[in-house]
Amino acid sequence: MAMKRISALLGLYSSSSLQQLRQMPVILRRSYNAAIPNNKTSQGNPENESLLGNLATMGVDLKMARRRQPGVLRKVLTNEIGLARFLQSKGANREMIASIISRYPRAITRSSEHLEERWGLWWSIFKSNKEIVSILHRSPESFFRSSDNENLEKNIMFLSSLGINPRDLRRLLTTAPRTFSNSLELNRQMVELLQDVCVSLGGENPEQFVKAVISRNLYILIRSTKRIRANIDFLRTSLNISDAELLTLLQGHGAEIIDVSHESLKRNFKKLQEKLLSLGCNNTDVKRLILSYSSVLFGSPSTLSNKLDCLMKGGITIKQILDKPKVLDFSISTMKHRLNELHRVAYDFKNNGIAILDTSHKRFEAKLEKLNYEE
Repeated sequence: MAMKRISALLGLYSSSSLQQLRQMPVILRRSYNAAIPNNKTSQGNPENESLLGNLATMGVDLKMARRRQPGVLRKVLTNEIGLARFLQSKGANREMIASIISRYPRAITRSSEHLEERWGLWWSIFKSNKEIVSILHRSPESFFRSSDNENLEKNIMFLSSLGINPRDLRRLLTTAPRTFSNSLELNRQMVELLQDVCVSLGGENPEQFVKAVISRNLYILIRSTKRIRANIDFLRTSLNISDAELLTLLQGHGAEIIDVSHESLKRNFKKLQEKLLSLGCNNTDVKRLILSYSSVLFGSPSTLSNKLDCLMKGGITIKQILDKPKVLDFSISTMKHRLNELHRVAYDFKNNGIAILDTSHKRFEAKLEKLNYEE
């Protein structure tokens, strides 16, 4: 068995790898299933020295693998050669394969049959081996985390039946892969909750509402229904808004905040309210800001407070910020840089407004160059 594995490795790797292989004859001639008793981990269980030799020959970073998933290196049955062959057949090179295994060692525990089946399911969404290989290289966990192909297939079919477009399915699979590790029943419960929320708020198209929320918030399906319900109820009572306003908020940018922890949402709302009231605003202003820019409830309250202070010290009024809240998207360092540059050319925020602060780097620099020329 060991000699067959050596031959397989010889066929997979370059001449430089062959030299490495020749330098490790004892390790690779040991039985494939052998666990060497004199190489123990901190848990006291022996690592499979034959496996370690194979992985080293493949260029795997053993220190990283041991740090990420040490238990894999103690396994008796693994499929590192089958995995390497499989990924090579799909277009992955030696460096990619080594990197994937180094960062997610559990990949070598998947059988060749499992890999073929899972690849087929992914291909049904991406339609491109090259794109799948690229995703695996960036985030191997998204592909290898779950071993349940049947569950993956059921979830793909269920989410497709909701009318979720292929683009959003791809985003879900790469950004929130746990969605497809969920049981079908869990995903169904969240969808039913969202549909019920839509109907209770007077919405006429619950299916479209679900698609809109998922498209806006890819993590929604891996949160608990209890959290989502509590957050929606909190927004309704705290903002004192109508059903129609809440429906519009939830299927718009408000979808991005309903999955944060309930305690964080309450804390962030309280801090925002206190900050705005201290700046001379009222509760109507608080409501207005959240309805137009709900992201203010997502980040750190102290960071938001510092951004508001930075803008106001730079000559921006709170009314201007409420009218153009997306200026808060930028980091404090970017804000300071732009304010300094605009002050240098005596830019008049009162007459010209603050839209110039809410632009891309390229557009801001172009506008600044024009202002310098006019000066």
